[in-house]
Amino acid sequence: MSDAKRILVAEDDQATRAAWSELISSWGYAVEAAEDGERAVELIEGFDPDILLLDLKLPRKDGLRVLSELRSRGMQLPTVVVSGEGEIPDAVNSMKLGAYDYLRKPVDLPHLKVLLHNLSEHLNVTTENRRLRHRLIQAGELGPLIGESAAMRKVMASVDQVAPTHAPVIITGESGTGKEVVARTIHDLSPRRSGPYIAVNCAALPESLMESDLFGHERGAFTGADRRREGCFELAKGGTLLLDEISEMKVELQAKLLRVLEEKKLRRVGGMVEVPLDVRVIAASNRDLMTAIHDGKFRQDLFFRLNVFAIGVPPLRERFEDLQPLIKHFIHLFSRSDGCKVSGVDGEALEAMKRYAWPGNVRELRNVVQRASFVARSSLISLADLPPEIVREPIPKGIDVQVGCSLDDAERALIFRTLDSVQGNKVKASEILGISLKTLYNRLGRYRAEQ
Repeated sequence: MSDAKRILVAEDDQATRAAWSELISSWGYAVEAAEDGERAVELIEGFDPDILLLDLKLPRKDGLRVLSELRSRGMQLPTVVVSGEGEIPDAVNSMKLGAYDYLRKPVDLPHLKVLLHNLSEHLNVTTENRRLRHRLIQAGELGPLIGESAAMRKVMASVDQVAPTHAPVIITGESGTGKEVVARTIHDLSPRRSGPYIAVNCAALPESLMESDLFGHERGAFTGADRRREGCFELAKGGTLLLDEISEMKVELQAKLLRVLEEKKLRRVGGMVEVPLDVRVIAASNRDLMTAIHDGKFRQDLFFRLNVFAIGVPPLRERFEDLQPLIKHFIHLFSRSDGCKVSGVDGEALEAMKRYAWPGNVRELRNVVQRASFVARSSLISLADLPPEIVREPIPKGIDVQVGCSLDDAERALIFRTLDSVQGNKVKASEILGISLKTLYNRLGRYRAEQ
């Protein structure tokens, strides 16, 4: 009985509730019952049912409100809705909110038994798939996500946890860390996998067309709008929409986005009709959104609406354990797609790659491996096949400051050594030095003038 599926019966009629509970228990399930919607929500948290049998007409909180609350929390609980005469529109709406199926009163009990059995079998398959994904995560792989480091295993575990839900997600990380790959993996492991996956780079959209690209427009809405056009939200219906670099969206448009997310409907530019939406939104940013909020460039209420689940993707320099698995993965990828004959990396080349800081992260590594695979003259990538910035001697971690040296000279040495260590990336150098980018440029300008 310990392996029995747990079923929560939510029904306000006492006699019906007792009869269903007794019958379902006799079929080998563990059953709890709730007399109203408020109690059902309480038992969902405490009893943790595998399946919910939910009457639509409940006191205190009706069935549609219960389903809507579960959806807003990102909870995916297989639900069979029970409707009375004249409640078919509500039953249809319950399906849109994620219900598995609906039955009409009086309930056909043999059909209910078959339905619960099929749901239980589906849950067994789902559980086995989760076990398989857990083993893959332990081995350092989840779909296209590769990494044996603790940091990447944490990312994979988060993806595995949030993918089956409908909850919005914020993915943060430096450029090139693989935020879009994480978003795509969430979609591929979700119940929406058969629906469209639409990725929009907010930084690449012209500001004047961003609203139209996201929400669509009607014919004649503006000069050049010669026909009605669906936006990315409508194109992603039933699937997932990735808003990449969301911090680049202008604040006025963020207010409209918030309203769309909260109301689950939109109005096209120049339109009067509200269009219902069924889209899961994932946002990604390479900027610190809390800093953007502090600077007035990102709305705090939008952040809270999106930040139901957050995943931070670490830079490659913080997970060098993943370097070899990633190199192996890319070599295998290019050997299949491009017919490259390379099978690995020799010791010297690997050591040089380990010393390198990889400011472009996994994207840069992928490009380097692809280029090296093309130009390699043997089955192993060597130093000669790598770009010069990777091959050069490592920069010493310290600087030599002689007694009697002026503070200006020490500062100059520290600035140039720091720039060398980050391959000339002035933004990263200014962060390390604890000075503004403007100050760094002023210092470099003064040094050039003194030469």
